[in-house]
Amino acid sequence: MNHIVSVSNVSKNYNLGQVVVPALRGVSLDVAEGEFLAIAGPSGSGKTTLLNLVGCVDTPSAGTVTVDGKQTGQLSERDLTRLRLHTIGFIFQSFNLVSVLSVLQNVELPLLLQRALSARERRERVLALLDRVGIREYSKHRPSELSGGQRQRVAIARALVTRPKLVLADEPTANLDSVTGTNILNLMKELNQSEKTTFIFSTHDARVWAYASAVVRLADGQVQDRVSAEEAVRAGGLPTGRPV
Repeated sequence: MNHIVSVSNVSKNYNLGQVVVPALRGVSLDVAEGEFLAIAGPSGSGKTTLLNLVGCVDTPSAGTVTVDGKQTGQLSERDLTRLRLHTIGFIFQSFNLVSVLSVLQNVELPLLLQRALSARERRERVLALLDRVGIREYSKHRPSELSGGQRQRVAIARALVTRPKLVLADEPTANLDSVTGTNILNLMKELNQSEKTTFIFSTHDARVWAYASAVVRLADGQVQDRVSAEEAVRAGGLPTGRPV
């Protein structure tokens, strides 16, 4: 089995004045190619920190993070940028869309940074993807003119436009109504199955776990266990205390 992500004995500390706050404590985790993995846990458990480390947005205080066969701690800033741009798509909880750009321009932005496609090829790919996520008719709109669910779809399209091997989604259904959240999850799952894209998404919502191929449960910055979606839902999200 090929692992697209391997996290080994990773810790992450933040300094708040004279106080050291541990966000992750010795976390180890392997993610196989093509998984649809949920990282579950309450607020403050370390979910976002773990995603940021895998996404090369942050660096660990100790331990190693390997993405697509590359140990991120050994990469130059240039190589980290290349890894983020060509291998990883990131769906942020706050969307992180550029307010002055249209929907089409927001989704096109990663392709402009890659500098690999012509203007016509970029436009064709973006419009095809906007059609797939159901918002092509809003391609000329600005983010402020869209609903939360529509903006989330733009964020998903932007994350997928480079055809990454790995997509990281931080609380993808947060602040969305239940119907829109379900539609977003169905879209992500369909893309996972049709494109074989690996998805790792964080959530504290037990309703979301049923979509996952497996659920890794965090508490106090540590992995408590890794269980099937059925086990997680049945247990109501309470960790069993079995370390992995």
